[in-house]
Amino acid sequence: MHQILSALAPAKVNLFLHVGPLKPNGRHDLDSLVVFAGPEAADRLSVEPSDILTLSVTGPRAADAGAGPDNLVLKAARALRAEAGIASGAALHLEKNLPVAAGIGGGSADAAATLHLLTRLWGINPRHARSVAPGLGGDVPVALLGTPAFMRGEGERVEPVTLPAPLPAVLYNPGIACPTGPVFERFDKASGGAGFAETGPLPPLAGMNELVTWLSGQRNDLAAPARLLIPALGRATRALPPLPLPMLTRMSGSGATFLALYPTLAAAQESAELLSASHPGWWVRATLLGGTDRS
Repeated sequence: MHQILSALAPAKVNLFLHVGPLKPNGRHDLDSLVVFAGPEAADRLSVEPSDILTLSVTGPRAADAGAGPDNLVLKAARALRAEAGIASGAALHLEKNLPVAAGIGGGSADAAATLHLLTRLWGINPRHARSVAPGLGGDVPVALLGTPAFMRGEGERVEPVTLPAPLPAVLYNPGIACPTGPVFERFDKASGGAGFAETGPLPPLAGMNELVTWLSGQRNDLAAPARLLIPALGRATRALPPLPLPMLTRMSGSGATFLALYPTLAAAQESAELLSASHPGWWVRATLLGGTDRS
């Protein structure tokens, strides 16, 4: 029987992101609380047996992602095959729905889904996927875990946490590409990262109000350099309708996607509808932020 496996690759959202100074290896230490969107904000990957590795890409963001050898899906597949010491192939297909260069780890989510599916297809030990994940990018280890977690070190240290409940949210992107590299360069030129320290364990939180209060004391260190690099991001920050009132608004990752937390999913959906109506060209999704449902 011909075996086809499929999984969602949901958007990664940084509820906060603290960044350390530039290190001699050209990278940065990170301290971030990461959650994942629901199926409304996700790519989908499918794999089936083949003698060689191939990738096809469809979907509204297919042209932005491309199907060439630099796509993280193929990089993940090649790395996993080499780590496991096998010669198997696979036909991979990516339905690309998430915006690219958007601060929500779309490529990393695709890579993590690739590692999960090929581990099953090829019948290999999951430790191979965990071994290659850090080398594919800082967001790949946490995306491979797929549950709320602190992401630390250069992304290789992933510490699962339990949140009070899934978080109703609106994710929106104004259609502005915000490549990670230039944002970090602007951060470094401003001598960013002074006084960097990890936040410690997540405190006991009785509900969403307490979580939002705690998050309000954190920050995204890449937001200011991203706004300096792309001033239009400042206007996007203020684009949400005044009602329903969000509990917290913040940029995710290196931008240009923003998140707004709401007390209920109904409030998030109402806000998303109003935002879509006022900015029809933007990518806007209401969702519940929490762990990954890969089905």
